[in-house]
Amino acid sequence: MIDTLMLLIIDESKWLTASLSLAVLLSIVIFAWHRPADQNWRRRITPIINLFFSVTIGTMAFGHLLAVTVKNHLGTLDGSLLLLYLLGAILFLPAVTLGRYSLKLLREKVPSRTLIALNTTLAVALLAMGLHNFPLALPGFLNIGYQIHKRRSIGWALLGICAVVNIGLFIGSLVFLASGQSFEQFQGID
Repeated sequence: MIDTLMLLIIDESKWLTASLSLAVLLSIVIFAWHRPADQNWRRRITPIINLFFSVTIGTMAFGHLLAVTVKNHLGTLDGSLLLLYLLGAILFLPAVTLGRYSLKLLREKVPSRTLIALNTTLAVALLAMGLHNFPLALPGFLNIGYQIHKRRSIGWALLGICAVVNIGLFIGSLVFLASGQSFEQFQGID
């Protein structure tokens, strides 16, 4: 049982699907539950898109940290333990902070610059870890655009693009999950 759990934890093909599924579930619950008195769509959507991004990246970063810990315990870790923990923490800490601010936004106003800074930190950190992370970083940049948009049509266009990107990520995660390959094998790097 424990061996099966450890193999599940270190199987990177499952984390993206799990994180996106959790983000969808939480977003649906928050959208159904959070109804501002003025029914302002922007006040209703802003926390959800930020929470979706934070949960997606935060869950994946947590999975990375957990997998590094398990691989280190099993003696199969390939790479520097400190560097791998640092890479996970660079994503996990801002993702958790963005999640906290997103939930806080449900009750009170949060400065836009805080949300913009956290989305920027996550998106840039993902890109710094490799251009193959661009699809994961894109929702963060779209969140920034949503924060600064001035016209309703631009806001809806950004939300549409964000939905298409996240649906594409989910479909891609299912294909990756079904392949049973490592990320390197799936990308043809290995």
